[in-house]
Amino acid sequence: MYLPKHFEINDQEELLDFVKAFPFATLVSNGDDGLNAEHIPMLVHVDAENRVVLQAHIAKANKLWQNLVNQADVLIIFQGENAYITPNWYPSKKVDGKAVPTWNYRAVHIKGTINFIHEAEWKLLLLEKLTNIHEQKQPAPWSISDAPQDYIEQRLAGIVGVEITVTDIQGKFKLSQNQSVENKNGVWDGLAQTQHPMMAVMQKISD
Repeated sequence: MYLPKHFEINDQEELLDFVKAFPFATLVSNGDDGLNAEHIPMLVHVDAENRVVLQAHIAKANKLWQNLVNQADVLIIFQGENAYITPNWYPSKKVDGKAVPTWNYRAVHIKGTINFIHEAEWKLLLLEKLTNIHEQKQPAPWSISDAPQDYIEQRLAGIVGVEITVTDIQGKFKLSQNQSVENKNGVWDGLAQTQHPMMAVMQKISD
């Protein structure tokens, strides 16, 4: 990922918080069938040795676990808000015309080594964690125990666990940091007109 210094984020805690906020990831691999991309929600886990790992699951019918060997290198991409930025929002454009369109966005790239897990207990624990996280805002959170045990056992047999040991993490938050204060305010005002989510992100960065 091209990473100019003014857009680079190095704080690991901030990057992991971003991953937790936008857990739906693109998992990119290069296995026996060539380049492949899967779209799956990820769970961040820090183990007893302070290693960061990502956990997920795929359908057993998905041949990813057969086309990749354990410890294969993979890339995981997490993306947040993004917005087109028109030059018309820059006050400087009215002065000298020197402005072009761009795109603001936030993204985190994680590199790591992948392992596939078939142990039922591990898979059940993962599903319980994922469910608890994503159901917590529901008025009546669903729990795995709500479903019949034999049904859950059948579902567990139909998935394969995924665990990725993180070896590198990079973050790029392109939020007009390279613009003047006046231009930043112009971008914020432009986004505010449509209540774009990027508006709140830029405001938080500038505070």
